[in-house]
Amino acid sequence: MKLLFIPLLACCLSACLFTTSNEVKRSELILTHFNCHNYEDGISPINSFHEQILAVTKQKSADYIQHYKDGDKLFNVPLDEVVDQQYQLYKDACQSIGGVL
Repeated sequence: MKLLFIPLLACCLSACLFTTSNEVKRSELILTHFNCHNYEDGISPINSFHEQILAVTKQKSADYIQHYKDGDKLFNVPLDEVVDQQYQLYKDACQSIGGVL
């Protein structure tokens, strides 16, 4: 019975490692899309607000990925879903100031 338990445990642990690795890879891929181009720098409060969102969402995503790599699981949902949510906010802010991704 013990001999059966050891391979089963090893299989479960390796599956967790591969899932975590895939989440990080997918999240890093999403992070590479955080590039807003061709927007007008302005001094209006609206533009400043959206530019701040661009910076904050990108930094949060990078921080989340680093925490995950360090072994800190911050969320109950997959990391790539969290980063994708941040990307949606980033995309909306970019489009609001006339930028393109």
